[in-house]
Amino acid sequence: MNVVPSQLAPVSVSAPPSAEELDRALRDASPAEIITAALKTVGREKLALVSSFGTESATLLKVMADVDPAIPVIFLDTGWLFEETLAYRDTLIATLGLKDVRSIKPAEESLSREDPERELWFSDPDACCRIRKVEPLARALKPFDAWLNGRKRFQGNARTDIPVVEDDGARLKFNPFANVSREELEAIFVRAKLPRHPLVASGFRSVGCMPCTSRTAEGEDERAGRWRGRAKTECGIHTMKTS
Repeated sequence: MNVVPSQLAPVSVSAPPSAEELDRALRDASPAEIITAALKTVGREKLALVSSFGTESATLLKVMADVDPAIPVIFLDTGWLFEETLAYRDTLIATLGLKDVRSIKPAEESLSREDPERELWFSDPDACCRIRKVEPLARALKPFDAWLNGRKRFQGNARTDIPVVEDDGARLKFNPFANVSREELEAIFVRAKLPRHPLVASGFRSVGCMPCTSRTAEGEDERAGRWRGRAKTECGIHTMKTS
């Protein structure tokens, strides 16, 4: 008997796991296991790691490189970064053998329209972060279905309760270091003999854009030097979902 297409049973295609399912499954997984799971979930071409190449970035980049050094890495070159950060980026690319680091800059049209005098960081830091970080990242993530970042719960504030995997609107967001302690982070640095960010020796424990970053004193939260004197604690890329 001939079977016409309308008589064929539909082929069931299993839906990809949800952020909640992945979070439950990976709650106690190691950073390497979480990155491996992200790769298996969406594939290398659809996975990106977003890195500031800041004071702790070498650890996550090292773990990623051990899993797959060809995972695309997105670096937001805001136009206000320390020269030391740009040099550190190049050092880590060479040290870890990173194969696909993409330096993303703000749109010139946005800069000329909204920050022609380069003073927006002072008058409206949220708007400055939006045009220099949030919008460029949203554009850079368009081709991807998931991304990795280096937030940790021990950093406090809005990061205290971050899950290992979360729904980020159009894509999955993996936080491989969510459960990592400060001691475990230091152990990675020492074990792998990773180079330190050049500004660490000068008292900078967290490094962002030059106008909005200051040294931290003994006993202060490590991110106390970011947007000092303001209620602002995040640039915005982790406080809103990407589209």
